[in-house]
Amino acid sequence: VQLQASGGGLVQAGGSLRLSCAASGSIVSLNGMGWYRQAPGKQRELVATISSYGVPNYVNSVAGRFTASRDNAKKMMYLQMNNLKAEDTAVYYCNADIRPRVGSYYITYWGQGTLVTVSS
Repeated sequence: VQLQASGGGLVQAGGSLRLSCAASGSIVSLNGMGWYRQAPGKQRELVATISSYGVPNYVNSVAGRFTASRDNAKKMMYLQMNNLKAEDTAVYYCNADIRPRVGSYYITYWGQGTLVTVSS
């Protein structure tokens, strides 16, 4: 099982980016998914989660600016980030609870991260 995050880059404050997270490999069932970020010198923090039914939840700092979505058929998750601020600069990671085999428990997998840099 692999998670691949992509879509990061350099953007000016007020701009937008769309991150993608692709799940691949042996996947029987894909449960909750989430976006986290880690700014330089800081701990990794939660940004948003999205349930298997597509119900998102956001931390206060991004609510109203970020939108999480997913396409279960494609095993993809997205994070649309609008009105970006300098403090959004971080490496963004995706994770997902995946059942890799029939009868196995859900296991949390992590993607490798994609860098978002917002210039002020």
